[in-house]
Amino acid sequence: MLQAIGLTSTPRRELPPLVDDLTFEARPGCVTALLGDPGSGKTTALRLMLELEPGRGITYFRGRPLHRIAHPGREVGVLLGDVPGHPARTVLNQLRMLCAAYGVPASRADTMLEVVGIGGLRDQRLGSLSLGMERRVALAAALLADPCTLLLDEPAAGLSPRERSWMYELLRGHAALGGAVLFTTDDAKEAARNADRVVSIKAGRLVADQDAAEFARTRLRPRVAVRTPHAARLADVLGREARAARRVVEIVAESGSRLSVYGSNCAEVGEAAFRHGVLVHQLADETGDTGTPVPPVPQARSEARTTAHASAVAATHVDAGATTGPGPGVEPGPEAEPGSGLGVGAGSASGLGVGVEPEPGAGSATGSGITPFPAAEGRTGPGRPPRTGSGRSARAVRRVGGPLRPLRYELIRAFGTATPLLTAAAVVAVSVAIALVLARLGHTPQNRLLAAWPQSLPLPPAALGAGLLGALAFGEEYRYPSLSADCGTVPRRMGLLAAKLGVCAALALLLGGLAVTADAAALRLVFDSGPLDRPVEWIAPAASWAGLLIGCAWAGVLASGVFRSAAAGLAAVLVVPVMVVPLVRKSLHGPSAHPTDGLASRLRELSWAHWPPEADRLVSGALRVMAQPVGTALVLSLMVLLCAYGFTGLRSRVRW
Repeated sequence: MLQAIGLTSTPRRELPPLVDDLTFEARPGCVTALLGDPGSGKTTALRLMLELEPGRGITYFRGRPLHRIAHPGREVGVLLGDVPGHPARTVLNQLRMLCAAYGVPASRADTMLEVVGIGGLRDQRLGSLSLGMERRVALAAALLADPCTLLLDEPAAGLSPRERSWMYELLRGHAALGGAVLFTTDDAKEAARNADRVVSIKAGRLVADQDAAEFARTRLRPRVAVRTPHAARLADVLGREARAARRVVEIVAESGSRLSVYGSNCAEVGEAAFRHGVLVHQLADETGDTGTPVPPVPQARSEARTTAHASAVAATHVDAGATTGPGPGVEPGPEAEPGSGLGVGAGSASGLGVGVEPEPGAGSATGSGITPFPAAEGRTGPGRPPRTGSGRSARAVRRVGGPLRPLRYELIRAFGTATPLLTAAAVVAVSVAIALVLARLGHTPQNRLLAAWPQSLPLPPAALGAGLLGALAFGEEYRYPSLSADCGTVPRRMGLLAAKLGVCAALALLLGGLAVTADAAALRLVFDSGPLDRPVEWIAPAASWAGLLIGCAWAGVLASGVFRSAAAGLAAVLVVPVMVVPLVRKSLHGPSAHPTDGLASRLRELSWAHWPPEADRLVSGALRVMAQPVGTALVLSLMVLLCAYGFTGLRSRVRW
């Protein structure tokens, strides 16, 4: 059950609200259409429901506002605009990344690809998909976590009639299993044809909330549907008689043998055809363009039809269980495959019609890897158990929780594109070139030589690469928002932040190790062993190098999370050596600076747990690293960015 109460947008003072005190509900088991002209506030209403837009009012999803739901992606499936994903990411990788974020098995991605009929496109890049295929991927992402409620903004925009029919059959299948579906449209005929209830708005205010049959009867134009082999002759006859009687009659040729007559009735059309000897194969009163006559169906009968539909799904599921066994995601029996997503029987997917034998010519090109469009009867196929009265499935999708869920998501996100590999290749190439030039010029300390860090550069190439990967960790989330419906609601949970910091730190260390190894190998290859000597003390330089890389990576992560841009994150990394380090160096050499000699032994005396004297060496090395201007500047910058990140996170209500 979705209940929107008093939704009101709050734009600038001089402008009227796009949505003004809008109240309606979308019931479980029904498809609800939010109908309005372009600019009437339909998209703004959806954004207010999802708390993506500032405004007043509240929306309850099964009795709870969205910001009180622990995992909104499991409760609400959203389709707003284009597919929110990196264009270079594959379809399967995108869905598996979302599976990790929602806490469902990775096999759920393969299941949903079959549900939407694009199993053959799993290795295609998101940027190469057509509009219709993008809509299928977006719908698969919305259905991944088996949400009870679907919110879709113009889901059929730009699709062909056959694709529109397929999509609305899928939505009806979801509603027949107890889910609530709300979609927006500006086409009254489309709303009457594909929805159970139609909520009409104008200028952001509620105009009517009606059953689809009542809406079609009261708000759409009645017509007479005529099918005859002599359509042109009958159209001419009806036009001449209407002009003779001075009546306004509109005649529209739907196809070679079908006419739609507006402003008349069956009796008048039939009598005119009889008088002029025109053969008629079909003559029926219709309301609007709903395809078949729509009788006045009371609300109670509409609900009974939905209940009967769900019961038919349950009966079909029970009958199919004896031959096909339970689908993946159902509680596994002796022969069931555990953890493979929502209940899908053999040859079907989610009970929504995938795998049904299509009629001849009903599909698209077979060589494209796209499953032909399912027949209408397929939506009640076997596989998915009926939902309970609360809208949840009796055997829901298996959840994969635990602290490793954000880590799984971040690993799939980081390695789903070629960005880390390209960054590593560029860093190693630039680092080797700089190291060779420094060795040729001479007078460069060995530590800076291996790091390829001349005095003229603010940071070595490896540190810049680590900062870039860190900046992309959140910058990519805001540019291609996959975890939410809008770029303003990227999650601020500590688990996700910790996963990003951990993965970026590991990538930074790996990048630094590759750069140093490549520099040493290149120097030995070109200059033999001339520029390099065996180091006497290597722990402190290695710790300093690791601290620099991790600090740059973390600065990029936090800055991109605060400023919502990868460019801003990389700029923050460069600000540390350019602006913060000179200030720190000036303060460290001032009268308030104190030496760190003997501090490790004093700390050991004050500590309740007396560590061995050998640890003093490690503590002293860490303190010397911290006392360096770059180390101090990094620590101060990270503290400021972490506080800013926490402050901006407290302002967000939705925890997508």
